[in-house]
Amino acid sequence: MVGKIGRVTGTIGPGQIGEVMVPIRGGSEAFHAYASDADETMTTGSRIVVVEYYPPRTVVVARL
Repeated sequence: MVGKIGRVTGTIGPGQIGEVMVPIRGGSEAFHAYASDADETMTTGSRIVVVEYYPPRTVVVARL
């Protein structure tokens, strides 16, 4: 998961969980997501890279 590139599908804000779609296993799957920078807001459609993965469905992401 770490290093995968995806898109924000639910806004990620400071202290707020969002949602991202990440291509995996031949399709795209939704994951709960937090921003790596706690003060950053990522809007829907932003491209992201996964920097941490917490099974089963949570990731920490950074903007590309």
